[in-house]
Amino acid sequence: MSDKDHLIIFDTTLRDGEQSPGASMTRDEKVRIAKALERLRVDVIEAGFPIASPGDFEAVAAVAEQIKDSRVCGLARALDKDIDRAGEALAKANAGRIHTFIATSPIHMEKKLRMQPEQVIEQAVAAVRRARRYTDDVEFSAEDAGRSEIDFLCRITEAVIEAGATTVNIPDTVGYNIPDQFGAVIAALRERVPNADRAVLSVHCHNDLGLAVANSLAAVRNGARQVECTINGLGERAGNAALEEIAMAVRTRQDLFDCDTRLDTTQIVTCSRLVSGITGFTVQPNKAVVGANAFAHESGIHQDGVLKNRETYEIMRAQDVGWSENRMVLGKHSGRSAFRSRLHDLGIEFASEEELNAAFARFKDLADKKHEIFDEDLQALVTDANLDAANERVKLVSLRVCSETGETPNAELVLAIDGAERSAAASGSGPVDAAFRAIESVVESGAELKLYSVNAITSGTDAQGEVTVRLEKGGRVVNGQGADIDIVIASAKAYVNACNKVLHGSHRAHPQGADV
Repeated sequence: MSDKDHLIIFDTTLRDGEQSPGASMTRDEKVRIAKALERLRVDVIEAGFPIASPGDFEAVAAVAEQIKDSRVCGLARALDKDIDRAGEALAKANAGRIHTFIATSPIHMEKKLRMQPEQVIEQAVAAVRRARRYTDDVEFSAEDAGRSEIDFLCRITEAVIEAGATTVNIPDTVGYNIPDQFGAVIAALRERVPNADRAVLSVHCHNDLGLAVANSLAAVRNGARQVECTINGLGERAGNAALEEIAMAVRTRQDLFDCDTRLDTTQIVTCSRLVSGITGFTVQPNKAVVGANAFAHESGIHQDGVLKNRETYEIMRAQDVGWSENRMVLGKHSGRSAFRSRLHDLGIEFASEEELNAAFARFKDLADKKHEIFDEDLQALVTDANLDAANERVKLVSLRVCSETGETPNAELVLAIDGAERSAAASGSGPVDAAFRAIESVVESGAELKLYSVNAITSGTDAQGEVTVRLEKGGRVVNGQGADIDIVIASAKAYVNACNKVLHGSHRAHPQGADV
């Protein structure tokens, strides 16, 4: 690290990112992502909202116990029960932080909290003091700070710092701000709050107007030294500021920024793919930094320029963010050692030899169908295996589809439900539609299909297809995922996975106001 300031990267993929409709993660999935973030050298990992549900508490506790090199954070409203629950979840953390918040905008204080400004300050101060019982690293967020009055924002910032907050976060909760305006808010706080130098000023920007990254960078230029962001910009509504864009913008434009992150940016692409695979939110090809086309050149003029000198049309090196052609490619002749070694490099570990053997068997089965196995295939294979393990009630045993010109497609399948096999057949407008109808005739989930998305994991006609299915029932949204060389089978797997989640019946609750 140079003599430039350290820009703290606070990743909230596991908390705010999980609030994307259908993006809920299991405890083990959260741990996998947390380990990838640790390898990325993220400073702070916000693991979840412990009070939200028993499952969320367990996930935060598991991440806190297993992560050693990054600080682990738990979110809490400015309520004693929330803060105590967060403190319990973080008890085994090597380094823990409690992040407490309360709304500060006039509309939130009047309509949601039904509190007077003085009451809000009093509750914020009390929350910070209570959090200090558990850790000396306490963050306070002024929810909806982007629409708060600057005088009040200055007052509450000064009060919580005096109470012991070491980080004060200024969120643009609803994505309302524009860069010049938001940067001016940070500058005003630094200038007007007398004890501002005793805490790190942080920002957390939402992307409702597509300005989350721009607003975050404007804040950094005006003295913010922590940015809260997510992998792939995942998050509620239009999402959050994308970690990969923040990191590479600051790293690329060191002529403008007097700070830098400590990230190992070569881990960015691997982390992006892992999050995409687990959540089912695919990355669009033209996404900055991590999209498949981010370093592709179609124009002849561009291609000619890049061949002569890369910097004519590329401001970053693809290798610096984890894109590389020099990857080990596995095939059907690869052994267990090469398989285990490559998964270890990807941050995938197995709890037992039995799990490794099962994954290796899946790998061999895939290698018989597909000549070359790439990193993306391995990650999809492991994710697919975890989906099966996590959802035992309904399993796809076999599927046969028939589709020909001039005839109505039909599907015949066998499902195992709680261990008992049941057969079904149905016709549809296409083979996938027929398969879904056949599954639904057995499962009877009663859910409505909201999204069907197909993504090729790698290039080539033998590429695995990764399918995401989104179902809604009674206002609850779930995502199902499936991967296979046969896109119809992948689709059926995804629908079965989503049905398992619908049938499970429980889901993560988000207390009001968690969207900081």
